Amino acid sequence: MPIHPQKVQALCFDVDGTLSDTDDLYAQNVSKFLPRFLFKDPQRTARRIVMWIEAPGNALLSLADTLHLDDEMVAVIDWLSRRRKHLDKKFLLVPGVDELLKQLHGRYHMSVVSARDEKGTMRFLEQYNLVKYFDAIVTGLSARHTKPYPDPILLAAQKMGVSPENCLMIGDTTVDIRAGKAAGAQTVGVLCGFGEESELRNFGADAIIEDTTKLLEILTVKE
Repeated sequence: MPIHPQKVQALCFDVDGTLSDTDDLYAQNVSKFLPRFLFKDPQRTARRIVMWIEAPGNALLSLADTLHLDDEMVAVIDWLSRRRKHLDKKFLLVPGVDELLKQLHGRYHMSVVSARDEKGTMRFLEQYNLVKYFDAIVTGLSARHTKPYPDPILLAAQKMGVSPENCLMIGDTTVDIRAGKAAGAQTVGVLCGFGEESELRNFGADAIIEDTTKLLEILTVKE
């Protein structure tokens, strides 16, 4: 289903893999230790390893969908998200994201909807002076449940004063897409993070873009 730009009043951005290139940095480091004779695509394998370490729910959810255990696995994912340690990480900005946010600011309500803890989220946003662009910042413990539940997006919509149906969730994993669809929002999957096009489409992404900066290409920016 294509994006309906005329319905979009607010944008909800995931952080890791969407605004931040942090996990790509980790994947590069991991790939250095993978034997080339065992792995045809070490970078892709490294990204999967980091994905499992950082957010096991992303991979578990895909398995659960196959086994028709979605509800049970969502409960497990939420439990893991709330109990895993949030380690300090080095942050990199996805190239061009600051300019994108600058162009969108004032034209749409904007929020951060992250499964990361508040401290880590704020450290990233403050490092790159991005806080000023957002009307709401929702982190892993802001709502009763974290993604892939719809709660964080519903909370962000409430804080922005818009209907969830008028929100666009932008993220790099199936967890982001599932949360957006459950909230009644439109969804965009970005390929600059962990997600692959086939899995993002399988979970109902309304659009797929190469990286976050391409968002302008699918939105009719309000004048």
